[in-house]
Amino acid sequence: MKSRTDIAALRKNYALHALNEADVNPDPIQQFATWFQEALDAQITEPNAMTLATANASGRPVARTVLLKDFDNEGFVFYTNYESRKAADLKVNPQACLLFTWLDLERQVCIEGTVQKVAESESLAYFQSRPKGSQIGAWASPQSRVIPSREILEKNMEQLTAQYAEVDVLPLPEHWGGFRVSPQRIEFWQGRSSRLHDRIVYTREGQAWTIERLAP
Repeated sequence: MKSRTDIAALRKNYALHALNEADVNPDPIQQFATWFQEALDAQITEPNAMTLATANASGRPVARTVLLKDFDNEGFVFYTNYESRKAADLKVNPQACLLFTWLDLERQVCIEGTVQKVAESESLAYFQSRPKGSQIGAWASPQSRVIPSREILEKNMEQLTAQYAEVDVLPLPEHWGGFRVSPQRIEFWQGRSSRLHDRIVYTREGQAWTIERLAP
């Protein structure tokens, strides 16, 4: 019988970069923009992939991977089905945590904040910029609901593809759109040797941000 890998012995020494209070941008959004560009330049697979953690009214947490589609001083935007499990959580508990993990750069960014829907016009503009197949998929899938088989989805796709064969863009589904996470706390994590990692956290105080170092 093949022996199991000793998971406890798996480890990597991080030594690519350092992160110091004197070097970070006083604005965490600009600091994120710098790191995000470096992730793009490093050609990391899906650099905009982020773990989205939510909790329901009972406090039960759940996490999944979604894609960042925009960010600015107002917050970080992703899109989804408004009838999905994540949307149900956010309706009753409009708070979320986003986690970007860029292992090739030995970095993480953790963003905590409040959540609200984006304007319908913003959702429409993004929806109709997507590939047509993705637009059809948003109409075809009752996200997070139990379905009897994959064939249901494929049948829905076939019907909608035929229905919208002569148009380039579909109308925006009422059940689909964006959420914006307005950050209240943003932590930048840089791996360092001997597990003495650098952790710089920004905390919002009114319209200003405080910057502090955390022990690893």
